[in-house]
Amino acid sequence: MTPIEPIVRRKLSDEVFDRLRAMIEAGQLRVGDDMPSERELMDRFGVGRPAIREAMQALASKGLITISHGERARVVKPTAHAIIQQMDLPFKLMIAGSEETLENLKNARIFFERGMAREAALKATDEDKRDLRAHLKRQEESLGNPEAFIEADMRFHIRLAAISRNPIFAAVSEAILGWLKAYHSHVLIWTGKENLTLAEHEEIIDAIEKADPEQAERAMVQHLERSRAVYAMRHEEEAV
Repeated sequence: MTPIEPIVRRKLSDEVFDRLRAMIEAGQLRVGDDMPSERELMDRFGVGRPAIREAMQALASKGLITISHGERARVVKPTAHAIIQQMDLPFKLMIAGSEETLENLKNARIFFERGMAREAALKATDEDKRDLRAHLKRQEESLGNPEAFIEADMRFHIRLAAISRNPIFAAVSEAILGWLKAYHSHVLIWTGKENLTLAEHEEIIDAIEKADPEQAERAMVQHLERSRAVYAMRHEEEAV
């Protein structure tokens, strides 16, 4: 006997979402096209405004359209950044609830950034090198302002990842740093090791300017392992 498959009643907004997504996938709505107005969609699907708006918000959250106040929603090309951003809140919640997950994330960051350092040493142009120096200077100018210093630190690492010319790497770098900052920015401020951070960034840039991937990787690993040790010290003091 064939197993019973219960009929699941779906929300109207889910049905509208599926139909609009199918139109985008089929090319009936192309990148750059304006989406139909709310009134047009209400008439077409025979549903109310709330279902349309909820479906449109769902499309926007998945990076398929953009919604601007006072303008028609527009179909956009999905990007690595937009797709990874969809994981932002779930990932932050996962980290907050698990010390093991946080450690896994830090391990993943070291594995990822050592590769980015090698890529940068092999691919950096003169403009890339000037940009890294400019980021380092902004970080130096942020001494005494912890929030600005942390932001400049993140921008340095994201810019380094961008040297790969791979937008997925740049998006992953920004996501990892954002997740770590959200979980323990107070620790980063606590460290009191800002000058050491600047010196380590200087070493990484020196290796990139010399086009030495081995040295760049070593400098990056040393930098990130030292950060891990500082964080461990913080936990030990809190436990006392």
